[in-house]
Amino acid sequence: MKEFFKYTGATVFGLVIFMFVGTYLFLMLLGSFATLGQSSSKETTQIKEHSVYKLSLEGIVNERTSDDDKYASAFSGAMGNSSLSTMGLDDILSNIEKAATNDKIDGIYLKCEKMQAGYATRQEIRNALLKFKESGKFIVAYADTYSQSDYYIASVADKVCLNTKGSIDWRGLYSSYSFMKRLYDKLGVEIQVMKVGTFKSAVEPYILTSMSEPNRQQTQVMLGDLWGEITAAVAQSRNLSNEQLNLLADRNLIFEEADECVKAGLADTLLYIEGMKDVLTELCHSDNYKLITHSKMNNLPSATKTDKKSEKIAIVYASGEISDNGQSGIIGKDMDKICEDEEIKAVVFRVNSPGGSAYASEQIWYALSRLKEKKPVVVSMGDYAASGGYYISCNADYIIAQPTTITGSIGIFGIVPKIKGLTDKVGIDFDGVATNAHSGINTTMIQNGLSVEERAQMQKMVNNGYELFTQRCADGRGMSQDQIKQIAEGRVWTGKRALELNLVDSLGDINDAVKKAAQLAELTTYQTVDYPEPKDMLSRLLKALDLEATLDRMAAKRLGEKYEILSSWEELAKQPTIQARMIDMTIE
Repeated sequence: MKEFFKYTGATVFGLVIFMFVGTYLFLMLLGSFATLGQSSSKETTQIKEHSVYKLSLEGIVNERTSDDDKYASAFSGAMGNSSLSTMGLDDILSNIEKAATNDKIDGIYLKCEKMQAGYATRQEIRNALLKFKESGKFIVAYADTYSQSDYYIASVADKVCLNTKGSIDWRGLYSSYSFMKRLYDKLGVEIQVMKVGTFKSAVEPYILTSMSEPNRQQTQVMLGDLWGEITAAVAQSRNLSNEQLNLLADRNLIFEEADECVKAGLADTLLYIEGMKDVLTELCHSDNYKLITHSKMNNLPSATKTDKKSEKIAIVYASGEISDNGQSGIIGKDMDKICEDEEIKAVVFRVNSPGGSAYASEQIWYALSRLKEKKPVVVSMGDYAASGGYYISCNADYIIAQPTTITGSIGIFGIVPKIKGLTDKVGIDFDGVATNAHSGINTTMIQNGLSVEERAQMQKMVNNGYELFTQRCADGRGMSQDQIKQIAEGRVWTGKRALELNLVDSLGDINDAVKKAAQLAELTTYQTVDYPEPKDMLSRLLKALDLEATLDRMAAKRLGEKYEILSSWEELAKQPTIQARMIDMTIE
């Protein structure tokens, strides 16, 4: 009995401690979210004379600012973890415009800290900064070490400052793929593939040990286009030639002394970070300048005033993998809602996706087709609008891409792992009974592999999917199916090449897409509204408390671009068999 009371008391004491700690943590979370709620209440930032917008190029840049990320960051901070930095492209572009039109803001200070974003996203930011310079205000940049992609943006600055012991990573582009065939061979797993398209390379990591020649060819062309766009922009801003920039890339300046970057014309001055105070004092003609952070700029009134009674243009965002787990349904519901909203006169469909489920892509295509019957639809392409991403775009009234957008990849594939070799190695056998010839195919095609008949059936399904995909593209672009097939075959193109091939209508950014939508709807005054709509506070709180989602964000912060590859493998395992997506790659 004495032992009973001893252990019972210990248990009760433990529960009390747990409840106390749990309550304490919950109160900490509530405090964090309350603070966040106050900071998100859009209290107008007060701007003083000689202010400078400090735009730190750091963290992950998403298509638009997400309150989910803000709440997750607050949760992470409350738990003692480092903040998970994210920014929305929409806020960055808006804040640059605000800085241009606000008389009290003298210029922009770019602090480069290895931002994670694709080149089309960077091109939008760079173009916005070029437009900002038309205001006559200054742009100054600083970094301890410039990554190549950050330098692409920073090169617009009137003055590029570099740490005295820093460097500029300028070496050209490299695209790499991870091949896993030998790993699967060792495990005893065979990847069964059915595909259409000579250039459809998304299956190559599972069945090859190196790039196929068609994939090598298309990747070389794509990188050449991207590098040409980058060097042309930097050459113009830095008053250098393309030849000079390529010679500098071959030198691999990151291993040379910082003063070599100045001699080469890539940087203007060397200094430690404290020296930026003197630089800003000189540029502002005042030692009382004030730095305005990005979050503070978010709370400035919009540079573009709109009449609340004016008609609306909806911006619908489709970002990331196209999957069957609800995304296509959400977009479809939003488009149905937009169809019935008489105040919305036109739609900009912002696509930033490498593709995914062929089935889900067709559902989004159908929803867009219904919407198009009532209102003009303009597609704005981000970093990627490839494979399924192009599928959901092709039927718009007008398509705008950045020169550096990765698009096309019009092709279909099916992929099924066969694990018999693995199960034989570890001593696992399977058996079962069925009522019909193919009753157990969902199980047996993985356990023992597809039969000749089943493989033929699946290949036919893939062929039919390709026929439908190319027909959708032909109908949307006013071309014949044969014309589409000549440029399809799963081949990826940059936006610049896509314009030449009539896969897009013009080159530009999301603002150009909004203007085009207004033109098609014959609107002179309008305001924009975003879809999907923001979640309520309880939904945000529950999502922030989602441990898996928080761990994903932490992994993304630690692993950078490599995280996208790992997560795509996991996503592929969850996807249905038939896919319309492009190969995962890193470009550095």
